[in-house]
Amino acid sequence: MLYIIIIKEKNITLFLCGSVILQLYYRNIAFLLQICYNKNVLKLISKEEVIKMTTIFIVLYILIFAIFALIAYAILQIKLFGMNVKDFWSFIQANQILDKLYAFAKHYQSMSAIQQVMYLSEAEKVFDAFEKVPGALWEEEYEKYNEVLSKYKDIKMLRWAESH
Repeated sequence: MLYIIIIKEKNITLFLCGSVILQLYYRNIAFLLQICYNKNVLKLISKEEVIKMTTIFIVLYILIFAIFALIAYAILQIKLFGMNVKDFWSFIQANQILDKLYAFAKHYQSMSAIQQVMYLSEAEKVFDAFEKVPGALWEEEYEKYNEVLSKYKDIKMLRWAESH
């Protein structure tokens, strides 16, 4: 559709242009809605359906609000514990790596040079992440941490002895 707009005003303001554009926009929307209604694409709904949909939207809104409130509460607790959220997230990831390293240290008494290098680099990541969080947070993981640390020290000593 092509519209020709004739404005008789001498002073054309931004408000005037905006109002003309909005009138054209809403006229097109009303026209499209009328076509959709005539083709049975749109239908009128009853008051009960409106109440049911409104109830669903309210419940969804409350759930989304509750999720954001829980996330905010968790972040607040992390901050009150004296940590950054990024440090806490790296601690969670390091905890998963610690479990893998612990299992690896238990099963493999001797490692190849490549396995040793990989073990050392992953263990250093774990140690860095664990240093950034308070010790009270990882008390449960102390045995695993200690086992990985002792294996780390053994590999370091073995590599040092080989190099000298």
